[in-house]
Amino acid sequence: MFMKAGEQWNCSNPTCHCEVVVQSSSLIEGGNPRCVCGALMKKNYTAPQFSYLEFLHFEDSVSAREGAHKD
Repeated sequence: MFMKAGEQWNCSNPTCHCEVVVQSSSLIEGGNPRCVCGALMKKNYTAPQFSYLEFLHFEDSVSAREGAHKD
């Protein structure tokens, strides 16, 4: 697993609430890192951003066809 600098990892144990911010990028072998309490750490979920593909927004195909036939 590759850990990038600036990522925030949270303990999956609801009673622990430990949070870790990665200071330098590194490669660790195996799965997710473990907290000091022994539970697995997980990254916060961030929704994907599709701003790069915004140019692909097309008009509704039905309305586009109707506009072409109204000549």
